[in-house]
Amino acid sequence: MTNKCYCGSNIIFQDCCEPIIKGIQKATTAQCLMRSRYSAYATHQADYLMETTHIPERKYYSKSEILNWATNNHWLQLEIVNATENTVEFKAYFLDSKLQKQIHHELSTFKFENGSWFYVDGQFFN
Repeated sequence: MTNKCYCGSNIIFQDCCEPIIKGIQKATTAQCLMRSRYSAYATHQADYLMETTHIPERKYYSKSEILNWATNNHWLQLEIVNATENTVEFKAYFLDSKLQKQIHHELSTFKFENGSWFYVDGQFFN
């Protein structure tokens, strides 16, 4: 069975974000990392989400809280609003545990370090 990638690329998941999540390939841009992180939320890959968070920032996150948020929501769509070399503004559409449609709108900052991209932080919009 071949399903299109959760990130909205119109490429099948196995050829798009899955190799990045599994560590077979590296994200080549901040936007590529952001897309793979969205797919990781959709597929409940908390380890990957922690590993791709910039090391000094990891203390602000809990793998169990990430997994809880990932599994308690049904991820519908990713919309990239704007991207630069190390920022990505996006909207993540999802259904919450009460089946209410929600939008997570964020401007994320990324850093390229030691040959890999990392999520640093985000500014959230209402």
